[in-house]
Amino acid sequence: MLGLTDTGLEWDTAACQTARAAGHATIQTDVATHPTGPFKDRVTGLIASPPCQAWSRAGKRAGLADQALVHQAVDDLAHGRDTRTELLARCADVRSLLAAEPMRWLYDLRPQWVCLEEVPDVLTLFQQYAGILRGWGYSVWVGILNAADYGVPQTRRRAILLASRIRPVTAPGPTHAKTPAADLFGGYLARWVSMADALGLPSGVTVNTRGDRSTNSRGRAAGGNEFTADRPSNALTGRARSWKLRSGQGWKLPGGDVERYERALSEPSFTITGTANRCKWVGDGVEERNLTLAEAAVLQSFPADHPFHGTRTKQFEQVGNAVPPLLAAHIVSVPTGIPVCSTLKAAA
Repeated sequence: MLGLTDTGLEWDTAACQTARAAGHATIQTDVATHPTGPFKDRVTGLIASPPCQAWSRAGKRAGLADQALVHQAVDDLAHGRDTRTELLARCADVRSLLAAEPMRWLYDLRPQWVCLEEVPDVLTLFQQYAGILRGWGYSVWVGILNAADYGVPQTRRRAILLASRIRPVTAPGPTHAKTPAADLFGGYLARWVSMADALGLPSGVTVNTRGDRSTNSRGRAAGGNEFTADRPSNALTGRARSWKLRSGQGWKLPGGDVERYERALSEPSFTITGTANRCKWVGDGVEERNLTLAEAAVLQSFPADHPFHGTRTKQFEQVGNAVPPLLAAHIVSVPTGIPVCSTLKAAA
């Protein structure tokens, strides 16, 4: 999207197949064991997005118990001391120390610019990175960004670190807002893009993320999280494969038949959902179907036909693990100085 040439390091087979099919040079490897030497003096930038499972609020968060060990690993690597083997043996989650891995590459390669991404809980770790990078002469910005503020139809919040040795950096300017207001020059940001807008859904669709919200013996809704598609979607994870889209746009006629009006869930834009719609009536005029892979891709700002490989579970996992490309373009544009083109903004 910005015209950069990249080489990726990835250990998951399906993710490697997807990246290569999309035109990205990809080495299948364990990033923690791969040597940095082959890249010395051959790269200008480093983008790192360590696994988030050990830190995410959605998981067991064993990474929080390992936090002191990860901070120690970052400090050691920043001073040329590789203590990863010793520290890894003390970690509760084997993935935790991967959050320190970018420092090994930064110490060895000293790229012109850097972009790091993780779940918000890793912000304190990124602040440690920032202090080290500033000591090496980098301009650094660290903070939390919401993908919806950059035209992605999803309220995905992530910790971001931006750094450059050749230009000052700051947060990328937002292009959208939840409630747009006039700025000092009389201009307005665009309004957040809703899930319904992005997917061509009718108004009133409800998305259920974790099962039926039945009422328990205490009169409380049990199970399931729901949100309206008339706003940006919740943050996608691999579990989005089980999201249910429900339309209540119907009513019962005398005799029990159901009459639909406007567009039901079986009638959105077929360029996005195609024949993958498998709808069923679940009562009282409500129609239900699963979110499709193409729709999940669009909510992450991928093309609907992005060449995801692997099983259905693996494909949704890749969608959920990705930094939304549109958000990534705005992030990487800051330390590189490459502007996000006007046609890209218009497409958003």
